[in-house]
Amino acid sequence: MSHPHPDLELPPPLADGALRVVALGGLGEVGRNMAVVEHQGQLLIIDCGVLFPEDHQPGVDLILPDFEYILDRLDDVQAIVLTHGHEDHIGAVPYLLKHKPDIPLVGSMLTLALIEAKLKEHRIKPFTLGVKEGGRESFGVFDCEFIAVNHSIPDALAVFVRTDGGTLLHTGDFKMDQLPLDRRLTDLRAFARVGEEGVDLFLTDSTNAEVPGFTTPEREIGPAIDTVFRNAQRRIIVACFSSHVHRVQQVLDAAERNGRKVAMVGRSMVRNMGIAADLGYLKVPDRVLVDVKKLDNYPDDEVVLICTGSQGEPMAALSRMANRDHRIDVGDGDTVLLASSLIPGNENAVYRVINGLMRLGADVVHKGNAKVHVSGHASAGELLYCYNIVKPRNVMPVHGEWRHLVANADLAIQTGVDPDHVVLAEDGVVVDLVDGRARITGAVPCGYVYVDGSSVGGATEELLKDRRILRDEGFISVMVVVDSSTGKVIAGPEITARGFAEDDEIFTQVEPKIIAALDEAARKGTTDTHQLQQVVRRAVGGWVGGKIRRRPMIIPVVVEA
Repeated sequence: MSHPHPDLELPPPLADGALRVVALGGLGEVGRNMAVVEHQGQLLIIDCGVLFPEDHQPGVDLILPDFEYILDRLDDVQAIVLTHGHEDHIGAVPYLLKHKPDIPLVGSMLTLALIEAKLKEHRIKPFTLGVKEGGRESFGVFDCEFIAVNHSIPDALAVFVRTDGGTLLHTGDFKMDQLPLDRRLTDLRAFARVGEEGVDLFLTDSTNAEVPGFTTPEREIGPAIDTVFRNAQRRIIVACFSSHVHRVQQVLDAAERNGRKVAMVGRSMVRNMGIAADLGYLKVPDRVLVDVKKLDNYPDDEVVLICTGSQGEPMAALSRMANRDHRIDVGDGDTVLLASSLIPGNENAVYRVINGLMRLGADVVHKGNAKVHVSGHASAGELLYCYNIVKPRNVMPVHGEWRHLVANADLAIQTGVDPDHVVLAEDGVVVDLVDGRARITGAVPCGYVYVDGSSVGGATEELLKDRRILRDEGFISVMVVVDSSTGKVIAGPEITARGFAEDDEIFTQVEPKIIAALDEAARKGTTDTHQLQQVVRRAVGGWVGGKIRRRPMIIPVVVEA
């Protein structure tokens, strides 16, 4: 997928004193969030995350923002500000730093600890600057103030950017939980204060803009988790994001209350929770946590496992359990708790895992049948509060699919923001703030960059199309030997087909058509083997399309003898 924006041209040079924002991800999708802010020839990057692939992107591991727009200007980048430690906001940092490892990374203590662990795996030693809410730092022409916001991971920050060309408030991901588990509220007093100073451009989280009212407080999940623990007959397997410290804390506390031992499964889960515990964000009760290798020492009704895979990721622990491809055998009496919401696009994968677990006899508790998860994003009521508190001059909804962005824009307009000052943009669209007014001024190329095994950027749409054809339509190879002087068929065709329900004998019906097509080509003087291969491909493709109604990948091989 790419975003060519045929109606928009490349933007003109940035006007003197103006402020430019280019989102290289996160607009029109839930993931790979990345915004590039420009002023006086200098750049500030806010977040640098990944997007996870969907079913129509087979074989792809991750999707990165397209860095092409800034690759020849990395010396102009003053800092990368990270709002929080989720993968869709920090996951692409290693791939950007491979181009220039000394770009400063700025974030809260937990966020930096998570990205440093990730960078260590990539053998990159970053330059980092830890900041706290209420702190203020300058990076070149950008004066940044950091504001506490509540989210589904501790230590999330919004950033207020002051420049000579105007001010910008980026919320990152946030909600307004009034009873947060860590007692760290979204700082609405700071929002009001910067609103009084003047927010020229407000970039707001759109994920839950379609959801009316207010997001349920995290504390209300506790009783539902306790109910699961009281009713479970055997083992409890909890699947959640490997960065959801609050949810893991609730599970640890419930385990302690119910006399159960907890083991963590999955490298990212063990790593992230270890970091959170070391930094004091996760309070592990005494003698509750045990090594997964020692679970056999405890009765099933005293065991809890916390693992990854709540989004149906095929290689995650929960998916492997559902496929009986894991050392943990899920069976009758086990309870599986999916403590997460569905990320758009993952629904089929999640339901496939749920069905697989239930087929094995497990009782699966998920958001659809119990209150075991709440969102980390502000619903419409909270967004309305923010607009009324901040009173921004211009609004640019971020972080969400197109429907989320539109809903967020409507909320801004309802609170009195001039519709002409609400900018709906998608990835690659250039928004300039000139004399206090935000407008779209052009677009830059901004396609998907695929991480495919060890390849970064090597996978193309054409390659993914081939994979989809192989997966959905099957494969046919045809081997033919022709006389080098006459072009006549002297051996074959030999046909090999895979991925068809029909018997192999049916393909003998196309052999005369291949021979006839090649004879006709020989009469016309065609001797080039590449052209003869195209003749074979057309003959087979026409027959398969008409007879079997399929469009497989066809590999013809014509050999001269």
